[in-house]
This record gives sequence, structure tokens and C-alpha cells, in this order.
Amino acid sequence: MTAGAMELERESPPGAAELTTPPVSEPREPEQLLMQTPPGNPLMLSHTLQELLSKDIVQVELIPEKKGLFLKHVEYEVSSKRFKCSVYRRYNDFVVFHEMLLQKFPYRMVPALPPKRMLGADREFIESRRRALKRFINLVARHPPFSEDVLLKLFLSFSGSDVQNKLRELVQGLGDEFMTCKLATRAKDFLPADIQAQFAASRELIRNIYNSFYKLRDRAERIASRAIDNASDLLIFGKELSALGSDTTPLPSWAALNNSTWGTLKQALKGLSVEFALLADKAAQQGKQEENDVVEKLNLFLDLLQSYKDLCERHEKGVLHKHQRALHKYSMMKKQMMSATVQNKEPESVEQLESRIVEQENAILTMELRNYFSLYCLHQETQLIHIYLPLTSHILGAFVNSQIQGHKEMSKVWNELKPKLSCLFVGPTNVPAPPLSSPEDNLFSS
Repeated sequence: MTAGAMELERESPPGAAELTTPPVSEPREPEQLLMQTPPGNPLMLSHTLQELLSKDIVQVELIPEKKGLFLKHVEYEVSSKRFKCSVYRRYNDFVVFHEMLLQKFPYRMVPALPPKRMLGADREFIESRRRALKRFINLVARHPPFSEDVLLKLFLSFSGSDVQNKLRELVQGLGDEFMTCKLATRAKDFLPADIQAQFAASRELIRNIYNSFYKLRDRAERIASRAIDNASDLLIFGKELSALGSDTTPLPSWAALNNSTWGTLKQALKGLSVEFALLADKAAQQGKQEENDVVEKLNLFLDLLQSYKDLCERHEKGVLHKHQRALHKYSMMKKQMMSATVQNKEPESVEQLESRIVEQENAILTMELRNYFSLYCLHQETQLIHIYLPLTSHILGAFVNSQIQGHKEMSKVWNELKPKLSCLFVGPTNVPAPPLSSPEDNLFSS
């Protein structure tokens, strides 16, 4: 764990590095949640992509179950390498965990969950949701503030049956990150003077990056899908050749002169299904590898970028909007105060108005502090996005390696297949003839 800003001021238990105390089932006092300010500039991050990726590797596997006669639901086995344990979770457990993260960290990138199961959900939908849940929990487990928070530890290690209530108990009455962060009221001091301009520029850049990666993901999906379709076509192609070679229809007398030729051809065709099945298997492996190593990495990065876009919207529609509304309300109160003073209203009513104005001033101050803290967090989350950007090279590397390996393996099978076709290129005098695709004897040339 580095000394960067993302680790400061979190609700992290004492001895969080060892992850042993306090037990996740025991709520802690709010005072325990406040960490000391680390040295240096707390705004800046010092993580690398490798450090983030090595924080944890979480696997999410399907465990379908039936309860009763008709009701069917899906459970997930969630295994954390970091916590060295596996727990069973329902989709609704993920939903509550997601809600608690948003409640506790409203100014951080909380990845979205996949949609709930709709009527008629098939295996493809369930598998797609499993992959999305896996991406979600891995992004959370590697996010610096979340990774050391007791919420994550409970979700990944609590094996009791009431995980949803336990998650709620951890958040209840503690307030969000602004309430528990010692630097919250000083966030403005660490922000650059042109923070608003930087925020607008970063938002535009990441919007453009998202749009490009969205198109890349779509193309990668099409490439992987074509490889899988190619596998199916090769398999059928080989089966049809085998069926042709296994045909038992008697040879008519008209073809008696070529009886030996057709028999030889049938024998050769009959055995080709093995090689084509092998080719199909190689093509399917390549497609699956591209789905897992290329498409999924692109989806992971897109999920992260989408969470940044969602955070920007929460900032504008949430704390910034509330701050502006509070200022507008304060302005209206001041006008009422001036009007009451001019009209010599009753002292009691003027006093009540003064009290409301003081309350509003306090509300505005709180909103202003929250606004700057939100920008402080956005500044850090923007850095986090840029730490993840080198993932692009991992994605491209996986794509190139998949293509090289796939073509290499299929080329080997094609080359092994070629000598077995020699009997197909025998002329009427049993003299080998060149393949029809040879430029010296191409029947389809003009």
C-alpha cells in the first residue's frame, strides 16, 4: 500500500494491511474510521497499473440451483485470492453491496451492476451477467479506497446467511466519506486554481476515449464471433466430406470405367472429417481466447470509463446542483430580509428570518465544502483512469498473440492435411495431376 492520496482518510480499520482486525461482523466507532493525514500532497496518486491489478483476483462462478418445483435461481461462488476464501452470493447480495458503496463513497467511481434477470432469461444472458459481475467485483477490489474498506472484506469473506443486513449495519449511522475524511474540509487547499477547466477537459477526453473503446469492443466481438462461426463451418464442411465418402449408393454401369477412381476418392474423403474437426477445434479455441483475453479486457475498461462518466453526472446533478440551489435560496432569503427591514415588519418575524438565513449560510458552507471534496475525489479518480490506460497495451498484446497463435496452429493442421489429399489429384492414367487451383491448370481462368 503506497502513501498516495487514495489511501488517506478512509474508513480503514487499524492494522488494515494485515486484514485481521477488527472482525468485519463488529461495527466500529466513527472515531476509528479517521486516519491520520499522510505526508506529501494527498491529492496525487502513486500507484501503477501492476499494483492495482495485483491487489486481488476475484473469480465469480455460476452455481445453478432449483428450489421447489418451478422456482429457479442462480448463486455465485465468489473466490478472492487476497482473502483466500470462497463465499456464495446471490445477485441481490451484489445489489445491496453496490448500494452501500454508493452510499458510503458517493464521490468515487462505483461501477454499475448488470441488469436484473428478465423474463425468459437464457443461458447466454446468465453467462453475460456472470462476466459483468466478475468485472464489477474486480474493479471494486482493485480500487484503492474500496480495497481497504471493511465493506469489501465483509462481502468477500463473510460466510453467514445474512450478508445483506451485515453490509447495511456497517454503513448505518457512519455517514459518507465526506463525514469521515479529515481532509474533507480542506480539500480546496489541495486543488489547482483551474480545477473547473481541468474537470471539463478531462471529462471530454475520457468521453472520447470511451467512444473509441466502445467501437473497438464491438469489432473485437465480431472478430471473436467470426472465429467461432468459422469453427462451426469447418466442422460441417468436414462432416459433409465424410458423408460423401461414406455414401453406399451402388455405382451405376455408366460410371464403371471410373469405378476404381471413385472408390479411391471416397476413401480419401471419408477420413478428412478428423482433420476438419481439428481445424474447427483450433478456430473455436481462438474465438474463445479472444472473448476472454480481448473482449473481456475491453469490457472491463469500458465499465471503468462508464463509472467515471456516471461519477461526473453525479457531481453535476448532485452536490453541484444542490450547492447552486442553496445559493439561490439564500439569495431569496436575503431579498426577503431586506424587504422586511424596509417595511418595518414585526421584530419576531425579522428574527426568525435572520435565524433561517444563518442556517442557510451553514448549509451553503457545507454544500461548498462537499463540492470541493467532490472535485478533490474527481481529480483522484481521473488519475486512476490514466493509471488504467496502459491496459490498452495488454489488450493489443492479447489480440496479436491470439491471432499469431491461432493462425500458427491452424496452419500446422492445414499443412499436415495437404499430403493426405495426394490421392485426390490422380488423373485417369493414375498419374498425379496438379490441384485445380494451380495456375498451370486452372479450369476457372478466363
